[in-house]
Amino acid sequence: MKSLALLLLFVTTLVLLLVVVFSVMDFPYSWVFFATLFGQVLLVVTVYKILREAYHTDKTFEDFYEDYPIGRN
Repeated sequence: MKSLALLLLFVTTLVLLLVVVFSVMDFPYSWVFFATLFGQVLLVVTVYKILREAYHTDKTFEDFYEDYPIGRN
């Protein structure tokens, strides 16, 4: 994953945790509301960036679990 995707994921997590802290600490409703909106938009942007990333792997479903081999019928 590129560093931009990881940075977006980290910032999104922090913003959404901040919403929880704001709501528990009885911040004004407008702060909680706009932090929630910002977090949701940031979440959509983050998912879009991660899914549209140019990532290629040579693994297939035949590789299955490499760390714990289990028999396949």
